[in-house]
Formats: sequence, structure tokens, C-alpha cells
Amino acid sequence: MGKGQGKTLTLNSAFRVGFTGTLGVGLAIGLIAALQSVATVFIYIGLALFLALGLEPIVLWLVERKLPRSLAVVLVVLAFIGIVAGAVLLIAPAVISQIQQFIGDLPEIVADLAATGWVADLEQRFTGAVDLDRIFNNIGDWVADPKNVVSLGGGVVSIGAGILSFLAGVVIVVILTIYFAVTMPTIKAAMLSLVAASSREIVESVTEEVTRSIGRYVLGQVSLGIVNGVCSAIFLTIIGAPLPALLAFIAFLASLIPLVGPITGAIIITGSCLMVSPGLGIAVGIYYLVYMQVEAYLLSPRIMKTAVNVPGALVIIAAIAGGTLGGVLGAVVAVPVAASGMIIIRKVVVPAQDER
Repeated sequence: MGKGQGKTLTLNSAFRVGFTGTLGVGLAIGLIAALQSVATVFIYIGLALFLALGLEPIVLWLVERKLPRSLAVVLVVLAFIGIVAGAVLLIAPAVISQIQQFIGDLPEIVADLAATGWVADLEQRFTGAVDLDRIFNNIGDWVADPKNVVSLGGGVVSIGAGILSFLAGVVIVVILTIYFAVTMPTIKAAMLSLVAASSREIVESVTEEVTRSIGRYVLGQVSLGIVNGVCSAIFLTIIGAPLPALLAFIAFLASLIPLVGPITGAIIITGSCLMVSPGLGIAVGIYYLVYMQVEAYLLSPRIMKTAVNVPGALVIIAAIAGGTLGGVLGAVVAVPVAASGMIIIRKVVVPAQDER
């Protein structure tokens, strides 16, 4: 056989190639399935590390005041456990009861909504185009159907199972956060030991700045979320809004996402109040317009300070991209990740370009 000619593909060799390829595809599918099954574990680890970095600035603040690091970590960890336990005990029962109340009152809510004046006004304005009466009647019939009530009961069971899973996740994240907070210097030292000695100094400098930036961001964003949640709970309770604990919890979660989060939460809460009463919805809308101005110009600059030096446009892009890829957690993590990237560019990439 000439040098330029290839070997003839026999049945035996074709079988070996096909079998090897099938094994490779099966191994890849199995690996993907395994990663999906442990994805929750990676989320817990990432969230715990994120929270531990958020506790680090408090630990360092205590250490700077001549307190031993071990004692500072113990105090911060105890305070963290107390806050988490208090929040779960105070918020979880109210949120669960109000979710159950919402499901039980759903037929009455639909009937009251159909009887409001603004719905009748819309019906007159869009006569012939949209039959709102028929829409609300269909919704009311569906909610009143016993079969659908059973399905709603199944939904309640699913919600209960989800809440139990959430509480178990909280316990796991708290334990991991405590471990990471205690061993943070050891973790940093172990990571730096893997870096070449010639690059260790710059890597250590960048790592310290990144961790400080992430820590300040986590602490500041959680503080803003607590302020928004507490103020929302007080205001919604005073004006008699429906399900104030649940809506305040939504406000807290939304505030963890920078820029777009508070706006989204305000829209959801205002829309929920509009379903009850136009006047109530307008009052809530005005409140959040005022609150967002106070947060943007007074609270956020004072709380965040130099936590993350990221342009507003990049914050919006990072939050949207992170939310698309990883949901709420992705949106929360995206901004400090973007800030870390900018720190690396400023500390590593730019100096390297200047030396050329």
C-alpha cells in the first residue's frame, strides 16, 4: 500500500470507533448528570463563602481594635447565628401563615377584585374588545371548583416541602459560613502557596483587595435589604396593606439585587396592593418612589461607600446577566464578580500593558 493511501476501514475497526465514541458520550452525559445532582451543594458552598467574606470586614474591624482574631471570630459568628435564628423565628411563621391565608382567601380576592370600581370602568372603556366580566367569572369558577381546590392543596404541600428544604439549606449554609469565617486566613494561605513565588506578592495584593471589596459589598447590600424590609413592613402595616410580612420579605429579597432589584420589588408590591384598592396601590407607589430616592442619594452612598467601584451601566448589565444565568443568587453575586474583574484588570492587566 502506498504511503499516501490510508488504511481500509474494516467492520471490526468501525465497531471499535463507534463503541469508543458511545462510551465517551455516555461518560459525558453521566458527568453532566452528576454535576446537576450536586449543583445545590456548590450553590451552598458558594453562598457560604460569599457570606463569610461579608463577615470578614467586621472581624478585621474588631482585630484592629486589639481584639484577638479567635475571639473576634467567635463574637461575629455568635452574632450571625443570633441574627439568622431570630430572622427565621420571626419571619418564617408570618410568611407561611400569610401564604396559606392568601391561598384560602383567593376566591374572595377574585370576587372583590371583579366588583371594584376601576374594573367596571375598564369594562366600559373596552366594551366589545375585552370581556372582563367573563374573564373574572372564569377565574372565580376555576378557584371555586373543588378539583382545583385539591390541586391548590397539593400546592400548599409543595410549598411546605419547599420551606422545609429552605430551612435545611439555611442550616447548611450557616454551618459552612462559620467554618469559612474561622478558617479564612488558612484558606488564603493555602491558595497563595499554589502560586509561583515570583508572582505571590501581586496575587496576594489583588486577593486581599478583591476579598475586601466583596466583603464590604455583601455587608452593605444586606444592610440596605434590612432597611428596605423593615421600613416596608412598618409602612405596609400602618396603611393596612394585605400580607405585609410577605410583601416586606419580597422587598428585602429584591433589595439584595442592586439597582434593578428595588424597582422590581416595588412594582410587585405596588401591583399587589392595586389589586385590593387603587388608592392603596397609589399610596404604596408614592412611598416606594420616595424611598428609592432616599436610598439612592442618602442610604446607599453612606452604607456602600467604596464597597464596589463599578459604573452604574456595568452594574445593570452584570445584574441582568447574573440573573439570567443563576436566578436571584446569580444577580446578587454578579456585581462583586464584576468589581473583582475590574480590580484584576486595574492591578494586573493594565500594569502589564504599560510595561510593554
